[in-house]
Amino acid sequence: MNVLVLGSGGREHALAWKLRESQLTERVICAPGNAGIAQAAECVPVDLTSPAAMFELAERFDADLTVVGPEAPLVAGVVDEFERGGRKIIGPSKAAASLEGSKMFAKEFMQRHSIPTARFVVADSHESALEALSGFGLPVVIKADGLAAGKGVVVARTREEAEKTLDDFMNRNVLGRAAERLVIEECLVGEEVSFIVLAGTRGFVPLVPTQDHKQVFDNDQGPNTGGMGAYSEDTILSEGLRDEILRRIVQPTLDGMAKEGAPFRGFLYCGLMLTSEGPKVLEYNVRLGDPETQPIMMRLRSDLVDLLAASLDGKLGVVEARWSPNPSVCVVLTSKDYPGTYETGKAITGLEAAEARGGVKVFHAGTARREKDVVTAGGRVLGVTAVAEDLSSAVEKAYTAVSKIHFDGMHYRRDIAAKGVRRLKASADVRNSDRRTENPAPSQ
Repeated sequence: MNVLVLGSGGREHALAWKLRESQLTERVICAPGNAGIAQAAECVPVDLTSPAAMFELAERFDADLTVVGPEAPLVAGVVDEFERGGRKIIGPSKAAASLEGSKMFAKEFMQRHSIPTARFVVADSHESALEALSGFGLPVVIKADGLAAGKGVVVARTREEAEKTLDDFMNRNVLGRAAERLVIEECLVGEEVSFIVLAGTRGFVPLVPTQDHKQVFDNDQGPNTGGMGAYSEDTILSEGLRDEILRRIVQPTLDGMAKEGAPFRGFLYCGLMLTSEGPKVLEYNVRLGDPETQPIMMRLRSDLVDLLAASLDGKLGVVEARWSPNPSVCVVLTSKDYPGTYETGKAITGLEAAEARGGVKVFHAGTARREKDVVTAGGRVLGVTAVAEDLSSAVEKAYTAVSKIHFDGMHYRRDIAAKGVRRLKASADVRNSDRRTENPAPSQ
């Protein structure tokens, strides 16, 4: 089977790496790819904004299956183009991709189908946005309606910061057309979880839960990014919470899209906040998350091609999704000053040393080849990912691998998965305390 992967980031590297493992795969092509993906796939150029160009590429390589990584091709209608041409592709239609393509559509959709989310107001002018602010306390969340590469959400903690964000988005046009319309909403309090399912023509399969780290600095400080790291560990969600998410969020979303004439197929990402009132949706994505894909693929034991083919053939209930019980951690290395303006072309060293230890994989995001060197070519450069028998060991293994890598200006968070480690320790302390209560030491 010839498999085409569309995209050029760490998510696409993880997909290409996993697809290459499949016994069903003869050839993996990635467009446009990067320096790391070139080790697992043939990389070729393509315009990811042109559905016709992507379809022509699939025709040229006779791709039996195409997997779309980023959101832009989906919102542009690449799935519709492939389906008209009779080629198999994983992803939602242009209409279904509106769940990510428009924050306003997503919020109003959730409202129509009673899917729990934050209270919100839509503003289409600077004046109406300022007026809407008065109806919310602080902090307040301000979101650009359109696609903004993970940079269109600001959690404003003061009135001054909120007003500056409105000015930046609507008057100074720092995000271009993406912020012509804004969603202003209450700030939910709790712990974030990324919950992704693979939805097919019949049924869906949940993936293992992950937790992303969006802010650029430790302790969730600084501006939002595309993601500074993620980890996957089964106790992120209890069985009861997982069932509640499936019942109150995932199934109603899939049912609602079908009722509105845009059945959802592909990867549905529910960005959730676990609040005191239960899980609520922060946002939808219509594709796998990045960097969540990296730890997810490290834990996947099933044949990925089998799962993807089953989703298209209505057989997801027949193919079992099998997972490693071991946790995984991904630490993202970025260019200096990301998510602001950054320099590229910095030589990267230590890649082989980082992967020398078992259970470690370095996924490339923003990299390129310059003669014999691998150099930086983006804001998020690498995703150093490790799997181990417990979360603390996976964290230690990931950061040990990080220490082997260097490029000028390299930045990364040093607290990826720290919340999970603390949660597991607190849970263990409670269990130990309960055992001591049940079995007190004999009196002397």
